[in-house]
Amino acid sequence: MYCKNCGEQLNDNQVICVKCGVKVGDGSHYCSNCGKEITPNAEVCMNCGVSAKKSKEYLNGQDKIVLILVCIFLGGFGIHNFIMGETKRGIFRIIMSFFCGLGTIFALIDLVKIATDTYVVDHDKLI
Repeated sequence: MYCKNCGEQLNDNQVICVKCGVKVGDGSHYCSNCGKEITPNAEVCMNCGVSAKKSKEYLNGQDKIVLILVCIFLGGFGIHNFIMGETKRGIFRIIMSFFCGLGTIFALIDLVKIATDTYVVDHDKLI
């Protein structure tokens, strides 16, 4: 794996690149698969053919349309959080749904974030 910002080789456990300080997965100058420089706004790396877009990384690899549908129909109970691997947040949403009725409000906020590609998966965050 390579840094998409500077092309430095990374190990699988790194969270940030030690050379440029950018979060792993951020950047668009280098291919994350082979480390070769790619043209701006390229769909694929011309060296290895791997997709250069950040299509599913922000949703923990889950399909955006499926998450939107789950968020609409079961979002008040935090089911979409469980799908993305956010167990703590999902349990918190279930509790908030039953005791305070706030689960639907949180689901609406998440729905907008998922639809606008701004949702960031954080396994340690509750809200």
